[in-house]
Amino acid sequence: MELYNLQPAEGATHNSKRVGRGYGSGKGRTATRGHKGAKARSGYKKKIGFEGGQMPLQRRVPKFGFKNINRVEYKGINLDVIQELANKLSVSKIGIAEFINAGLAKKGQLVKVLANGELTSKVDVEANAFSAKAETAIKEKGGNAVKL
Repeated sequence: MELYNLQPAEGATHNSKRVGRGYGSGKGRTATRGHKGAKARSGYKKKIGFEGGQMPLQRRVPKFGFKNINRVEYKGINLDVIQELANKLSVSKIGIAEFINAGLAKKGQLVKVLANGELTSKVDVEANAFSAKAETAIKEKGGNAVKL
């Protein structure tokens, strides 16, 4: 190995032509950066979302609404779905574990029973929350609505 045959390792360089190495290279003088302006200087860094002085999108679009950081998110499950599940599994007691196994809720998700549909048999239901109508509908059929 001699000085005249030194070259970078395979894959170490990404540019086919080195810029700013004199007129003879064809990419000397301005080194493909054009003439003057911030982009021609070293240390130039464009701010995220900068649109050339135009009012950026994130400032043009109005802000509205309110995000409650204390909001509790429930997965709603209706009475008709509970009745289907009870018939399919042929059980009279349904809890969070059955909802997760059936793919109706994910592990760690809070479940709320809603009153859409009807119950045709006695079912004991365990959930994190119940709507008032759902709770009365379950109790009318002789079942229990147990809050966890």
